[in-house]
Amino acid sequence: QVQLVESGGGLVQAGGSLRLSCAVSGSILSINAMGWYRQAPGKQRDLVARITSRGTTNYADSVKGRFTISRDNAKNTVYLQMDSLKPEDTAVYYCNAVAISSSIINYWGQGTQVTVSS
Repeated sequence: QVQLVESGGGLVQAGGSLRLSCAVSGSILSINAMGWYRQAPGKQRDLVARITSRGTTNYADSVKGRFTISRDNAKNTVYLQMDSLKPEDTAVYYCNAVAISSSIINYWGQGTQVTVSS
């Protein structure tokens, strides 16, 4: 089992910055990749950024150059630094962990609201 707890969401003006944190606990060694997803009202949940156990990162086109995913292995924490925020970034952001053992298992955090005002 893997537990994920997000923090750092809030209200910010367009052009501002926020940093989301995802504290990871449990069967950490089984985790193959960590990611951030977001879901706006009435829309599907989409990938924002992902980082693998080898440190490879990938981003949605809409956030490239503005968001940065990183991790602190000593703190078992994954971060999403969000700069130059836009109103269209408004959504609930979810932390995700992909664990591989006998099968692939997705774990999710409870979500944190990010609201960007214009």
